[in-house]
Amino acid sequence: MSTQLESYVAGSWFRGTDGGEPVLDAVTGDEVTRVSSHGLDFAALVAHARQVGGPAIQALTFHERATLLKQLALHLGGRKDDFYAVSLRTGATRRDSQVDIDGGIGTLFSYASKGKRELPDDTVHLDGALEPLGKGGAFVGQHLYTSRPGVAVQINAFNFPVWGMLEKLAPAFLAGLPSIVKPGSQTAYLTEAVVRQIIASGILPAGSLQLVCGSAGTLLDELGEQDAVAFTGSAHTAAILREHPAVLHRGVRLGVEADSLNCSILGPDVTVEDPELDLFVKGVVTEMTVKAGQKCTAIRRVIVPEPIVDAVVDAISARLGRITVGDPADQSVRMGALASLGQRDEVRKAIEALRTSADIVYGDPARVDVVGADAERGAFLSPVLLRARPGAAEPHEVEPFGPVATVLTYGSVHEAVELAARGKGSLVASLITHDPQVAREVARGLAPWHGRLLILDRDDAAESTGHGSPLPMLVHGGPGRAGGGEELGGIRAVLHHMQRTAVQGSPDMLTAITGRWTTGSRRVLDGVHPFRKSLAELRIGDTIETASRTVTLDDIDHFAEFTGDTFYAHTDPEAAAANPFFGGIVAHGYLVVSLAAGLFVDPDPGPVLANFGVDRLRFLTPVKAGDTIWVSLTVKQLTPRSSADYGEVRWDATVTNQDDEQVATYDVLTLVAKDRR
Repeated sequence: MSTQLESYVAGSWFRGTDGGEPVLDAVTGDEVTRVSSHGLDFAALVAHARQVGGPAIQALTFHERATLLKQLALHLGGRKDDFYAVSLRTGATRRDSQVDIDGGIGTLFSYASKGKRELPDDTVHLDGALEPLGKGGAFVGQHLYTSRPGVAVQINAFNFPVWGMLEKLAPAFLAGLPSIVKPGSQTAYLTEAVVRQIIASGILPAGSLQLVCGSAGTLLDELGEQDAVAFTGSAHTAAILREHPAVLHRGVRLGVEADSLNCSILGPDVTVEDPELDLFVKGVVTEMTVKAGQKCTAIRRVIVPEPIVDAVVDAISARLGRITVGDPADQSVRMGALASLGQRDEVRKAIEALRTSADIVYGDPARVDVVGADAERGAFLSPVLLRARPGAAEPHEVEPFGPVATVLTYGSVHEAVELAARGKGSLVASLITHDPQVAREVARGLAPWHGRLLILDRDDAAESTGHGSPLPMLVHGGPGRAGGGEELGGIRAVLHHMQRTAVQGSPDMLTAITGRWTTGSRRVLDGVHPFRKSLAELRIGDTIETASRTVTLDDIDHFAEFTGDTFYAHTDPEAAAANPFFGGIVAHGYLVVSLAAGLFVDPDPGPVLANFGVDRLRFLTPVKAGDTIWVSLTVKQLTPRSSADYGEVRWDATVTNQDDEQVATYDVLTLVAKDRR
């Protein structure tokens, strides 16, 4: 490892010019490297992102960006062992490293998949349905998302040097934004190792990713109205950032994930014999000891029913007693060191503050037995469990960012919810109960105060990902004290980086802008059945208008007998006549759709390979015996698949009767060969 970390700026590696500050091995106390951003040209950093990175990413479609994220995930996954070796020096065990490194790579995979499945093969994403703005259909509105010509800056905490970077990078990249990463200095050497691999791979376009090791300097001074900052760290630093002129006066969007006094509540229905008690105890101990409790989602407050508090304290203490602390390279060790000696000092101060209104029932903050290392040179600390005295305030105000939790008791479900709410907003809470009514009452009470809730019992425990694991598809963030920000949550995080705009115009203009056929815009009838065209030959707006067919009573009777759908509206004239919606026998909706397919399908082999779905099906006007129907089928959206010799075609289908009334509308989804077969 280099004697001094380097930043990656405008396509080159840069070393601070002042020698830097030492960064120590969390386990041995030896110097690992030095870190400094002194002399870094922050104006050039931001300009390179805007002028090189942004245009290069935005020249790609969502699907092309997703493909690169998958390639990057595969590349980094092949080098995990190298990252694990570096991660040991941060105090992380193998399990801790998997949470950080594998978790980050898994997030890349998740966004690569979601980008392909949930976003179009385009650079514009539509939001919601078309809005008619005039009676004749000539003036319509559509909300859409486009990429901003800005920069996504991430200022990360020290505890997740890999996941913290990749979970922000993936959605920003999909959204078309270049990223500037500023990691926490204590563990920045692991972030730098990963960034070096990313840059060396050449997978991402130039300017997509830059790195600042050391102080953020004047970085925020260079930002403006199209830029965003995602901050993970202390509430104190977040408050400083909120007062920065770039945020106050220049419109820089700031997302914050700050302090969080997460809780776990044991339901009042749980007894000492129930499996839920063991699940609760395991969850608390896991969250206290994974990453040595240095997780923004770790359990800080353990809220239990008063009648069984002694049993719970004993069970947690017994399980903590089996946790070995020491050198994470030793396979017998279950909890490594904190990230730095300074961090250990901070946690000890927090424990002393908690002792104002709580008593230590397990552990000694001043002493710990350590395996394979020096307890004082390394940043080691014993897990510490406290029990709050009645009326304690400190557990709801002090966050010990380490292997520390405080037990509090409650007498009613209402009181448990009130205790949880005293944290003033948290990232996550868990409730362990097997009673659905308890779950409903507590969940409704906790939801306004939390970004995520885990309801755990014997039924879902085997598949549960645990209290403290943010998932790419679920939102990560929380109100109030937790910062008010929101990350992840699947495509929500991508759209958060983009600009939503309401566009008004004619249907033809909306089709041109969005790349998707808009109801009311021009249809192309060229005499060639669209099913005879390959994906390469199809164009948005290509249409077939079919011949008509008269629906008979025999058709309705046969469909009822053949399918077994003998609902009275199709089979009982007297009952159907009394129905206020029908006034007599009507055709099955699915009979109408089946007859429509018979009208528009070209039966011969050709480019169309399969029908894989129907979306947005609505039956608008009942069809009675003697009614005549016809179909208009129009190419609505074309989506090539880069990994196959076919793509997806979305067709707008409208079934109309003899009175020009719409009978049914829906989207038909097909797979079509890219070339003629």
